[in-house]
Amino acid sequence: MMVHPYRGYGSSDEVFVMGRVFRQAALGRAIPRRGILRDTADVTRRIFRRGLANAQVDIRIGKNELTLATDRDGYFDAHLPITHSLPIDVSWHRADIHVRAEGQSPVRTDVEVYIPPPETDLLVISDIDDTVMFTGVAEKLKMLYRLFVRKPHRRTAFPGVASLYQALHRGETEKAERPILYVSRGPWAIYEMLEAFFQLNRIPVGPILFLREWGISLRHPWPRKAEAHKRMLIDRMLTLFDELPCILIGDSGQHDPEVYTEIVKAYPGRIKAIYIRRVDKDPKREQAIQRLHDELADTDCELVLAPDSILIAEHAHANGDISARGLEAVIRDVKEHREEERREARGC
Repeated sequence: MMVHPYRGYGSSDEVFVMGRVFRQAALGRAIPRRGILRDTADVTRRIFRRGLANAQVDIRIGKNELTLATDRDGYFDAHLPITHSLPIDVSWHRADIHVRAEGQSPVRTDVEVYIPPPETDLLVISDIDDTVMFTGVAEKLKMLYRLFVRKPHRRTAFPGVASLYQALHRGETEKAERPILYVSRGPWAIYEMLEAFFQLNRIPVGPILFLREWGISLRHPWPRKAEAHKRMLIDRMLTLFDELPCILIGDSGQHDPEVYTEIVKAYPGRIKAIYIRRVDKDPKREQAIQRLHDELADTDCELVLAPDSILIAEHAHANGDISARGLEAVIRDVKEHREEERREARGC
């Protein structure tokens, strides 16, 4: 039996901790330690993990405790009320987890849970796919290869993303510790890869919130539509952090502009800005996004369609959401990337 908890998040009133209890086939000695055969076997093993249903999961954070059972796929989704206060001088707290299942040896583990400090002034919710890193969502076969096979160091972050998210995390004072919550259309199977990708690219850590297990099969070889699930997760986060204004970041390739526009209307005055990374140059798509921009003209939120991280950073700085130094870092990183691309094009 294996237990994989996912980094949690919460407030002074409630925390959320998710994870999975499963069995996973061991890789035989005949499989090389490196190479494409090893990578393929490891990916296959992750996709076809067998969840353990009805395992008992005991979660404790400080003096707060909760017991629940895993669902039929082995997942647990804990909503733990905080009745005994946690320290307010730290943002990351440890949740201890004890799992028991019939016929299995008990497992003890722990996971980090992020609770914003009392002085937090802004919440950032960001998509990952084609917003933070390139996946090519419109090209499904290439997307599946990038999601499942490509190693974290081979994945591509958009230029300036790390410095932009660092600036948003630190705020105008450069001393803030704002929560950045990440949402992905990808499956739980790539969670470890994404964590490594964030560390390699110096992108501020935060809970990585996936929509659900894809359930890939011969009958359903493509990911199921997940716009409703993304909306549900964002609703949950806005309700949890009900006093914080929010910035939403996504891309133009899927339904982020439409989903985010609905959220602005559902939460008047809560959303400060929507930043949409332009990932294609389809005139019809740009016209559709412009119409959404016009729909929000009478609200306090502006939808910004941005070709790069610089435009996002300039708008965030003008709104007082990042520092001048943060803006300069984004501009520098993007320009350095462009210069490197020009040198490669010249064959230098």
